[in-house]
Amino acid sequence: MPYVNLKLVGKLSRAQKEQIARDFSETLLKVAGKTKESTYIVIDEIAGESWAQGDKLLG
Repeated sequence: MPYVNLKLVGKLSRAQKEQIARDFSETLLKVAGKTKESTYIVIDEIAGESWAQGDKLLG
């Protein structure tokens, strides 16, 4: 059972999340032979003020 956890700064639309889920699931099917039904994907949208690169907050 593949589990993918994508973390990113900012917000995505529902359509963007659906596309990401389709693309990740398709890649896991083609490359690893894992069915889409067994693949779990979590998309964490994080505010820029909660994420830093070095000592600089991204938002």
